[in-house]
Amino acid sequence: MTVTWTSGYNIDETVPFVEWGLKGENQVRSPAGTLTFGRHSMCGSPARTVGWRDPGFIHTSFLKDLWPNKVYTYKMGHLLSNGTYIWSKMYSFKSSPYPGQDSLQRVIMFGDMGKAERDGSNEYSNYQPGSLNTTDQLIRDLPNIDIVFHIGDITYANGYLSQWDQFTSQVEPIASTVPYMVASGNHERDWPNSGSFYDKTDSGGECGVLAETMYYVPAENRAKFWYSTDYGMFHFCIADSEHDWREGSEQYRFIEKCLASVDRQKQPWLIFAAHRVLGYSSDYWYGQEGSFEEPMGRESLQKLWQKYKVDIAFYGHVHNYERTCPIYQNQCVKTGTSHYSGVVNGTIHVVVGGAGSHLSEFSQVRPKWSVYRDYDWGFVKMTAFNHSSLLFEYKKSRDGNVYDSFTISRDYRDVLACVPDGCEPSTLAS
Repeated sequence: MTVTWTSGYNIDETVPFVEWGLKGENQVRSPAGTLTFGRHSMCGSPARTVGWRDPGFIHTSFLKDLWPNKVYTYKMGHLLSNGTYIWSKMYSFKSSPYPGQDSLQRVIMFGDMGKAERDGSNEYSNYQPGSLNTTDQLIRDLPNIDIVFHIGDITYANGYLSQWDQFTSQVEPIASTVPYMVASGNHERDWPNSGSFYDKTDSGGECGVLAETMYYVPAENRAKFWYSTDYGMFHFCIADSEHDWREGSEQYRFIEKCLASVDRQKQPWLIFAAHRVLGYSSDYWYGQEGSFEEPMGRESLQKLWQKYKVDIAFYGHVHNYERTCPIYQNQCVKTGTSHYSGVVNGTIHVVVGGAGSHLSEFSQVRPKWSVYRDYDWGFVKMTAFNHSSLLFEYKKSRDGNVYDSFTISRDYRDVLACVPDGCEPSTLAS
């Protein structure tokens, strides 16, 4: 488990650490590393100018060799040079299951949440009106949540650095209790001539520095925000849509390696996620372009999803909810809308970008592959009961109730079975 916090203390003033251990047992201490950044690490305005605020110091500690499925308590500490200590309050978390473990496992997925003011005021003309509802629903259901994925457009700070503190304070009850995993979005990364795939100014000059420093993700290089991670029976491949993902790129090679590396006998539920819609969406603007996807989005990736039999692909960026049938090459490859069993010949694509930011209109054209659309704020919960049974639920942030759901049931042999364009040539030679 990784613990990250901020303070005003640099390493020449205090020694940061985490004191932790199994609940009710002896506690140990793990050291923390310290990072920060300066104004000139920013790529442009407002992050370099009126939006600049000294971030203080970001401390990260790694709690290793955890016993699976156990409750741990922890608190952050600083040892001052005069020998006195400064302590945080006590927190707790439950350690993750062993990869492949057969047990109840519950995953939350959403994008584009941002933050809002409790007193009703908000900047950006009420730009993220649903964020508090989503946050509050997750806090309310926290005993029934194991891990959270926030797939891009995290804070919408857009170069006003103090708003990262506002956001992290808002989600602290969640992120201090369960793993809070993030992906990179356009509002974290994009800035002209900064190496981002899109030459836009959406990050307000942050160009990834805040997201890459404030959040630790298990990437080989946090400036390249793609990574794989496991949770019990789930294997996640998290892409960075703000860097090139097309065939031949460095990220494409990572995505194929991530998908190919999963052992489906132990981890039957294979999930792909990215911020921009690299799959399917009938959003109004995508409809205007005639693509129903991010331009160049799925052209390179769909053969990987098909070959490695990805169950569900998630996206944000578009601020609404939509799910497809199991699909390949624009065609539904499995009948039904509420239950899928046996060999699933394609991937279900889900847009879940309605966690808080202003909503996006749908196209007036509704493609045949669009099973459910909702112009409202919400998030997705996946519950794996065992190696052969998965429940998918879409919940509205306003009331926490389920408005769309389906189940998947199958066995290991179903995952191994050949699907169109998804199997190597075979031979009948004796």
